[in-house]
Amino acid sequence: MSVALTAVVLLAGAVVAGAVVAHALTAPMSDRIDSAPLFAPPTDREPDVAGYGQEQLAHACAILAAGRDLGMDERDQTIAVMTAMGESSLRNIDYGDWETSGVTNPDGSRTTSIGLFQQQDGWGSREARLDPYTAASFFYRAMIARVPDRTALKPTLVAHRTQVNADPLHYERFWDRAVRVVAALNAAPLPGDRIDGITVCPAPTTHE
Repeated sequence: MSVALTAVVLLAGAVVAGAVVAHALTAPMSDRIDSAPLFAPPTDREPDVAGYGQEQLAHACAILAAGRDLGMDERDQTIAVMTAMGESSLRNIDYGDWETSGVTNPDGSRTTSIGLFQQQDGWGSREARLDPYTAASFFYRAMIARVPDRTALKPTLVAHRTQVNADPLHYERFWDRAVRVVAALNAAPLPGDRIDGITVCPAPTTHE
């Protein structure tokens, strides 16, 4: 190939490349994404069930384990998971309504809620309330004592009477998600859910 022809080829290539770059910079965003998939953001994300990630699902497993050890049935266990969703989004947080919203008790004292179930001092020590298994055990024992007729009540009312919270319907919107999480963690995901990459709960064992 002659020097002149080589120069023409290189010049043409540069023009085409410049046109492509110009289009990429000036085209609408939708066109850029469609025509340049290599620049699309990665789609990999942490596996989840109903929007709850691995750490939250591990907390749900602790709640289920505590319920099994106390002989609670699956509905009671699902109510407990629903309650923790409504209280802390299944996160074991060391703060509560006082710190976030300045909420006080009826007598005007500051609330001391912490943990998965946002339990105050009267439920147990700080250490115990921040242990997911122990906090769940506190919840179940209160459920047994405070709601003996729970099988005849809506789940949100069972949670309300156990937690003694302000709104009896507060937990209702979390029920369907709790059902999905419990099913998945029991290795029986509902249609539309997957457990690929999800650590399901171990078989029932005695908690030491």
